[in-house]
Amino acid sequence: MSVAPSTVVIGGGIVGVCCALYLQREGKNVTLVDPAEPGDSTAKWSCGQMAVSEIIPLSKPGILKKVPGWMLDQKGPLALRPRAVPGLLPWMVRFMANARRSRIDAIAQELASLTSKVYQDYQPLFDKCENDDLIGSQPTLEVFDTRSGLEDEQVYIELRRELGFKVETLGAKEIGDLEPALAGKFSHGLLLSDWRSVRDTEGFIAELTKSFVSQGGVRIKDTVQSIQTSQGKATGITLDSGRSIPVEQLVVAAGNGSKRFFDTLGVKVPLMGIGGYQVVVRNAGINLNHSTVYADGGFGFIPMTRGLQIGGTIEFAGDNASPNYDRAKIILKKAKRIMPSLDTSDVEFGIGWRPFLPDTKPVIDKSPRLDNVVMTFGHGQLGLTLGATTGRLVSDLLQGRKSAEDITPFRASRF
Repeated sequence: MSVAPSTVVIGGGIVGVCCALYLQREGKNVTLVDPAEPGDSTAKWSCGQMAVSEIIPLSKPGILKKVPGWMLDQKGPLALRPRAVPGLLPWMVRFMANARRSRIDAIAQELASLTSKVYQDYQPLFDKCENDDLIGSQPTLEVFDTRSGLEDEQVYIELRRELGFKVETLGAKEIGDLEPALAGKFSHGLLLSDWRSVRDTEGFIAELTKSFVSQGGVRIKDTVQSIQTSQGKATGITLDSGRSIPVEQLVVAAGNGSKRFFDTLGVKVPLMGIGGYQVVVRNAGINLNHSTVYADGGFGFIPMTRGLQIGGTIEFAGDNASPNYDRAKIILKKAKRIMPSLDTSDVEFGIGWRPFLPDTKPVIDKSPRLDNVVMTFGHGQLGLTLGATTGRLVSDLLQGRKSAEDITPFRASRF
């Protein structure tokens, strides 16, 4: 018996499942395809933040000044594997082109147009979840070793405020009052009042997937081998298992895995996977009320239901690289210096290969070659934050609706 064409989403991570849920809201029969279990994705090994004001591109000059020193110090927040250098250089040239103040301001404004809608876009998805207690109520702290570290950020703090985000400067007393576990350790910090933390990144994605399936969605655990096309449209997909699925509309939201389809989609985009290392410490013996970003250390402490997650250090390793969990051990050792009573007897290491583009913005666009296909990838560190907003925008594109936001800055053709 033949199967009727459906709307298919390739990629079951946070962006893919949110796209599937928003398309369901349009009355579509949606099939979601991903090789992993629900929740086992890049966003599982993220810092779990609804980082609504994380709109300043990574190419900001303050970061670029630190990069050479970090690269020479393989225990620093950023590392580079020598074999990745040839592939990295063209990407880095594009990356550094976004370090001009005019580009930083433009990118921040463009990202803010999306991140300002995050909570309202997630709410209708949460309303359909059996467990709607997915996000905590506490804001996030950011702490610095020295006053100069905070002063280096001042121009970007003001930019965030100008764009409507809440950022409050903290001293030692305020930090200690908000987070007793950090009392006496830091005297300079920020309160990111409009950030929130996901209670468990794996459980968050799994709960949204469960909601998708309970509403009639189909999730197939398999890898998409190829997209079939005819007369300027996608007509089907073929899975590694040999199964073929006919397609009415298609969304490619597979993070770094989207690269395998670029030739078919008709795009050439400098998408790079950058490793972000995490450690889950179970029974940590530390009581933290707030997620805390340690700016100068390049990592954060995130209390989750599965344990205290410590992570954020990044690595340029090149395509198809194996994880180097020594990076995770380094941040665990640094965390222990800050909190000597941290019990590290039961830990789990993980890595998320974050899909980055040189301007720190995602692609949200129609395929120039296939008019029933929408592409979305390259969310970098904002996948969890922008999942629902991306889903809404993708739904608008497939329905031929004009979105409230200008999504021209997120076209693939900008490269």
